[in-house]
Amino acid sequence: MDIQSIALYALPVLFAITVHEAAHGYAARHFGDNTAWSMGRVTLNPLKHIDPVGTIVMPLLLYFMTSGAFVFGYAKPVPVRFGNLRNPKRDMIWVALAGPGANLAQAWIWGALLYLMVGAGITEPFFIEMCQAGMRVNTVMFAFNLFPLPPLDGGRILVGLLPYRQAEMVSRLEPWGFFIVMALVLSGIVSRIWLRPVMALTDDLLGLLLLPLSWLAH
Repeated sequence: MDIQSIALYALPVLFAITVHEAAHGYAARHFGDNTAWSMGRVTLNPLKHIDPVGTIVMPLLLYFMTSGAFVFGYAKPVPVRFGNLRNPKRDMIWVALAGPGANLAQAWIWGALLYLMVGAGITEPFFIEMCQAGMRVNTVMFAFNLFPLPPLDGGRILVGLLPYRQAEMVSRLEPWGFFIVMALVLSGIVSRIWLRPVMALTDDLLGLLLLPLSWLAH
């Protein structure tokens, strides 16, 4: 990873991770759980959400080991005590959706900024590529985190939607969920059956949402 790539992706990645985790905390507080709030985790300060291994060491190691073909990382999860939520099973869904929802919103914001700059005649490649990087990073985070396996957000959404017996069976996978997800990622299954289709749909949705602003670029 060269210095230019690090410079392009640093700000979008920091925002993507920070706002994603803060959104979980804000949603949990809204629905009755103040755990993250009391621990100072409901904040836009990226230092509170960075995991040294998951956010820095692992992505860099994977990038160099695979020559840039595969990068994976994670932030320090915001603590949520689902039992404190007013309606745990239902509110769990909204708390889980808040993170990916924040990434979708950020993807739109980066896209909007891109069109506004082009419309204003700003064609500096660095800023244009940073906006494109911001859209890519957030689209990937949105799609990946919706994968329906705990501890990912999609897994928590699935647990909240399923009947109690089935929800309990799925939730039991959580201690091994990270290793299962990593195995599925490394085997290419997640990319083939989930990431590519969901990202394609997300790109189409963003294209529609950005359509009014795209006219500024012409």
